[in-house]
Amino acid sequence: MGRLVSKRAQDDGDQVSLVLTSRDAKRSAEELAELLRGHDAAIDFSVADAVLANVTACVRAGLPLVEGTTGWTKDESEVRQTVEEHGGALIYGANFSIGVNLFYGIVARAAELFQHFPDYAPFIEEAHHSRKRDAPSGTALRLRDLLASAGHDPAIASTRAGHIPGTHRVGFDSVSDQITLTHTARSREGFAAGSLLAARWIQGRKGTYEFSTVINEILKARHE
Repeated sequence: MGRLVSKRAQDDGDQVSLVLTSRDAKRSAEELAELLRGHDAAIDFSVADAVLANVTACVRAGLPLVEGTTGWTKDESEVRQTVEEHGGALIYGANFSIGVNLFYGIVARAAELFQHFPDYAPFIEEAHHSRKRDAPSGTALRLRDLLASAGHDPAIASTRAGHIPGTHRVGFDSVSDQITLTHTARSREGFAAGSLLAARWIQGRKGTYEFSTVINEILKARHE
């Protein structure tokens, strides 16, 4: 993801002046903050255990952060508190694909419709490459929350195999028929595009934002 984000940024005319790797994990938050100062934004697709330290370094540097890593919900309250205390800016999301975040809206509307017909049982299926560590995926958990908000209790099935970029399917099954909604990622470039969109949107803003909220704000602005 780091290489994809760097390439997409450069193709868009942005300058990538610093790339941190796992070798930098031993640096203190203040050392990282010193490296980060003076940049416009940071984008992180690393590992869950590094998120809190990366957020801390960015807010100390006064640098907006786009957090694309998943699996760190146990640290979410501390991350939010850190951002608030330092007057920082953070965008996070289970999935930075623009298409997936539009997919969330479609699923939310379907969940509202099917809550009136209890004969339809909801389910979620997701598949990713074998190196993805968290299962279910953050996207699947987000889809579950959207369904739960409309009173559904869906089961989630996860697959980890090969080089699958990411597939998410939400279904409503009854005796007479089945309706499915599917998002299939063709590559990871969509995640890079979404993270760069977020990095541009957050300029001049403070606080913590979920990426789907950013998409909604962009859509709202374009309709005004």
